[in-house]
Amino acid sequence: MKNFYKWFLVAMLSFAFFFHQADRALFGLLTIPIQNELRLTDVQIGWINTVLSWTMAVMMVVAGFIGDRFSRKWIITISLMFWSLMTICMGWANGFAFSGIFIGAFSVGMLLRSIATGSGESFYAPSAYALIADYHKESRSVAFSIPPAAPHTGSTGSGVLVAWCLKYLDSWRNIFFAFGSAGFLLGVCFVFALKNPAKKIPSGAPDKSAVGAGLKAFFANPSALFASAGFIAIVFVNNAYLFWAPKFAAQKFLIPVGDAGQGVMLYHHLCAFAAILAGGVVTDHFTAKYPRFRLGFQIVALLGGAPMIYLLGAAPAWGIFLIASSLYGIFRGCFEVNTHASLFDVVAAPYRSTAVGLLNFLAFFVGGFSGVLMGELAQKYGTRGFEIGFGVMAGFYLAGALLMMLSFFFTFRKNRVTE
Repeated sequence: MKNFYKWFLVAMLSFAFFFHQADRALFGLLTIPIQNELRLTDVQIGWINTVLSWTMAVMMVVAGFIGDRFSRKWIITISLMFWSLMTICMGWANGFAFSGIFIGAFSVGMLLRSIATGSGESFYAPSAYALIADYHKESRSVAFSIPPAAPHTGSTGSGVLVAWCLKYLDSWRNIFFAFGSAGFLLGVCFVFALKNPAKKIPSGAPDKSAVGAGLKAFFANPSALFASAGFIAIVFVNNAYLFWAPKFAAQKFLIPVGDAGQGVMLYHHLCAFAAILAGGVVTDHFTAKYPRFRLGFQIVALLGGAPMIYLLGAAPAWGIFLIASSLYGIFRGCFEVNTHASLFDVVAAPYRSTAVGLLNFLAFFVGGFSGVLMGELAQKYGTRGFEIGFGVMAGFYLAGALLMMLSFFFTFRKNRVTE
């Protein structure tokens, strides 16, 4: 029964990750109709996406500390229900008057999309990954491979659904209503389906109540910081791709926005999904014999992904773009399957939720700049600005790989945690 529940838990949390990522993908897929109706500029859209990332960055630190101290079941459940409600509210986004003061559509979008939705989503991942780690040890990479795969199906599914809705429905708002309602109902199911593990803290375990101890376990740990560098590169590029690639493809290759969104999401995320599932099995097998294999696997993924990201901007035809997008998805998936497992290789169990919160703080804070960077470049140079932007993204992948090499060659053996 215990063995059944630990995989049931992974399935349930993965289903929520589906909505987590699909919700984030919706805004990028619907950028053009949202801009047209709400009269937002590229720079304003970029700032909405950037503030979303910054909100998640700050709140994930809080979420990490809370996840190590309170019921992870309730943190996960309330988080899911709250961000789903905010997604529903985004369907009503518009300017409105209050006490004689007009609140513009940009401010409303910033409040609902960036601050409210971002705050709700922030509390999910630190507690979700820590809860999975509580139930999985020998099967950790496989268990961790399934939740990251679910967001890719969410992005893929949202691309297909958006293309269908734009063809048959008259408003982008209905899509936010549908996704938000489904996520809220899943949250209601979590009230009954999730449970915290009943376990004793080993004698001599670090004091979880000390905030300083959690900060030290992360910031005084060079291997944890180098692992974070790679994830920062992943998030920086992912934010730009998720928010801007559909519009870039529609403009450069002169195709309908629905078809562009479906193509941008479908092949990339299907390939990432396959790479994640395969990568979990591969890394669990080889890491048992070669502890640094997981880390090396991620470094190779970054080095392989960099030229594919550059090719996204330089692609002369839609078909070439889709090939580059698919290969980028494979390399991205090979990295993401090991993101949290790599961190947990060098961070002790009592501090893992805190570590995930700090990891995401750094990644989403730095990654937030890519949204406004792309917006500024697009507004100044048009389609050429997007091409320049993807070249910058490729450079971030290379920088992340170089920093992770420092851990591989110099610090990993010293910082490794054995269980």
